Amino acid sequence: MLGPVILAASRSDKMRRLVSAAPGTKQVVARFIAGEIVDDVVPIVQDLSDRGLEVTLDVVGEDITTVEQSYAARDAYLELIGRLKELGLGERAEMSVKLSMFGQSLEEGHELALANVRPVVEAAAEIGTTVTLDAEDHTTLDSMFAIHEELRKDFPQTGCVIQAYLFRTEDDARRLAANGSRVRIVKGAYKEPAEVAIQDKPEIDKAYVRIMKILMEGEGYPMIGSHDPRLISIAQELARRAGRKLDEYEFQMLYGIRSEEQNRLAAEGHRMRVYTAYGTDWYGYFMRRLAEKPANLLFFVRSILTKG
Repeated sequence: MLGPVILAASRSDKMRRLVSAAPGTKQVVARFIAGEIVDDVVPIVQDLSDRGLEVTLDVVGEDITTVEQSYAARDAYLELIGRLKELGLGERAEMSVKLSMFGQSLEEGHELALANVRPVVEAAAEIGTTVTLDAEDHTTLDSMFAIHEELRKDFPQTGCVIQAYLFRTEDDARRLAANGSRVRIVKGAYKEPAEVAIQDKPEIDKAYVRIMKILMEGEGYPMIGSHDPRLISIAQELARRAGRKLDEYEFQMLYGIRSEEQNRLAAEGHRMRVYTAYGTDWYGYFMRRLAEKPANLLFFVRSILTKG
């Protein structure tokens, strides 16, 4: 039951200050966050690419409050794309963006987020890569899907994310699969009420499998966002039954988690993409990683105690 508590803490300024000041925080954050600036993350992208892995890059910091911050977020992604272009890494690294960071929650936020994300998608296309729109809490999804549909008119490879724990997601998956979309499926990492989301973890896993089946049998490109060995095995079997080749779907895992498994899947010929986050405003992202897996929280607490 710790997950919901940690998710609530992810929105607390008081907890943000306490966690940031804890002696072991920096060590643990470094496990999940690749760095604070572009210069920190570029060598990591190069290393992952050299090992046969692909990357999706997330500039963390979605909790913005001003239009000026939304412009800064756009510019941070444009800077990243420029660096990837210089190094010839465009085809190995895509971008993941949270539309809240582009102003979605501000006044006239839908139009603002679309205006901010479009030049990022355009710049990504110019270097041979694309952008995936991350899913956030359920109140933002209609806007996210509308922006996704709009962007795909000119950039059909633009991806989006769906969350297995939401009741709406099977219908969303059917629509996206029929449209030939690139779709990442995850379990879901936001605190959602029982009227919109499954609360029981075994039932979430069952929903995840049902949605994977829809995506594998559809016309799009499934991206399996999971570290669960059982779900990975099921995904492989569903892909086989659907007649998909190894380059017709991919696995995605977080930077710093199950690295050996990432290498194993890549060595077997699977497309394996590492979700790599960086930036100074890491708190919300970090807390969601703790909420997803109790072992992550134990690792954090142990690090604090040993540094105390």
